[in-house]
Amino acid sequence: FQRELCDNLRMTIIPQNAFQGMNNESLTLKLYKNGFEDIHSHAFNGTKLNQLILKDNMNLRRIHNDALRGATGPDVLDISSTALESLPSYGLEAIQVLNAMSSYSLKRLPPLDKFSSLLEAVLTYPSHCCAFRNLRTEKQNLLLPIFDNFSKECESTMRKPTNEMLDDSDNTSLWSAEKNMHPFETDEESSPYSYSTIFDDSEMDSFDFEYDFCQPKVLTCTPEPDAFNPCEDILGYSFLRVLIWFINILAIAGNFTVLLVLLTSHYKLTVPRFLMCNLSFADFCMGLYLLLIASVDAQTSGQYYNHAIDWQTGSGCSTAGFFTVFASELSVYTLTVITVERWHTITYAMQLDRKLRLRHAVPIMLGGWLFSIGIAVLPLFGVSSYMKVSICLPMDIETGLSQAYILLILVLNVVAFVVICTCYIKIYIAVQNPELVAANKDTKVAKKMAILIFTDFTCMAPISFFAISAAFKVPLITVTNSKILLVLFYPVNSCANPFLYAIFTKAFRRDFFLLMSKLGCCKSRAELYRMNYFSAYNSNCKNGGAATAPSKTSQAFLLLSALEK
Repeated sequence: FQRELCDNLRMTIIPQNAFQGMNNESLTLKLYKNGFEDIHSHAFNGTKLNQLILKDNMNLRRIHNDALRGATGPDVLDISSTALESLPSYGLEAIQVLNAMSSYSLKRLPPLDKFSSLLEAVLTYPSHCCAFRNLRTEKQNLLLPIFDNFSKECESTMRKPTNEMLDDSDNTSLWSAEKNMHPFETDEESSPYSYSTIFDDSEMDSFDFEYDFCQPKVLTCTPEPDAFNPCEDILGYSFLRVLIWFINILAIAGNFTVLLVLLTSHYKLTVPRFLMCNLSFADFCMGLYLLLIASVDAQTSGQYYNHAIDWQTGSGCSTAGFFTVFASELSVYTLTVITVERWHTITYAMQLDRKLRLRHAVPIMLGGWLFSIGIAVLPLFGVSSYMKVSICLPMDIETGLSQAYILLILVLNVVAFVVICTCYIKIYIAVQNPELVAANKDTKVAKKMAILIFTDFTCMAPISFFAISAAFKVPLITVTNSKILLVLFYPVNSCANPFLYAIFTKAFRRDFFLLMSKLGCCKSRAELYRMNYFSAYNSNCKNGGAATAPSKTSQAFLLLSALEK
């Protein structure tokens, strides 16, 4: 029996018992293109539903949890092109076919055990199909431990000609198959997996061994997940889920300490200090990005398919993407400026009129901030997108503009790395002069520069290599494996920079102990650093006043002090 009601925009609700008493036959309800907004409790009470078609009800936002209570079925539920945000919690067990195509507001699914009979699902979001990937029907779950022992019987059944299988009633009955299989006995005590312990006689008589087991029905779901969104949690690997917490805590704690010490120091704000503050803030933002990713991964672990749409299309992923691109670009820009400043200081050490002042550094860094913010904002306005992948990186290269955007970032990072390497090579050549620096100092400087270049290379090279290949649509690595790069290589600079450029330097240690002395700790160490600082300052003043020309010793001192900043 079929009932059709369509194109009635004045009907806004389906009340209780709306179809009660129609008849006792299987009913197909086609209620499409109406003005429905709400379906009340027990709306289909007393019906035996075969198909319930609610498609194209654009204003339908709610189906009461008990809307299907009192009804039998439906076998087919079609809610495509509706505004539903959730499915009812009762009455889904009988559904074999679910059509929810173009239902963009349906971002979460009910518990999977509600879909015990589902065989086919046509959904809106690929991530939802991940939920059904390992889902078996209720009958398959019950029969699985039994049918593991019936592979030979199945093979012999499938080898028979079709007419023989049709005529051989003994083999089409599950009950008959059980009797003929000697490993299983009909006695319930000796056969814990006996069919009679699970099914009653009527169910066993209707079970078709060849059809229900040898050719089992497989749940199909579309659209299938793509390469950018595989069926996995945000971080994919379990070891990354643990490791990312250590890395983001290290990045946040290290850079916050550097910022706190530098900003509370009573010493004059010099150009190196100013640049180091900018670098620490950029790397601190990278730590916040990793913290956000780790937190969401922990909250959605095992059920990311139900949170993927809200996360990737929401403000959370956009914020995380903005943080990581802004932090990455500002960090690379500041590292380049710091390296060029060191090279400039050493090259023109004795030419005070060419010294880089704070009034020069401020507009330089202002340009870096504007550039980094501009690059990070572009994906929010359609140039690439942060919504493409769960880790919120701009991996969308569908358009030419998006592809150019990704290539621009990668090329600029490669150019920055080349500039850094070139400057450090020139610095090494400058300090290698035996008249200026002793051999042990030369080795120390070379090792320090090698560490700086190695950390930059470790951070930039793997990501740039794979990202450039992906930008040309020749990906050499999957999104799953790219998450290893995200955790192990991407934040290397953010973790190492506060130590290499600040914490391991004498100037920072002095400022740190002076700050601790204000809090009542390490007063003796602070006093020692204070005395050493004033002694060095007075000695430099005397030497500077007595000398008529810059000596080679004073030049060597400036070379080394530039590297210690």
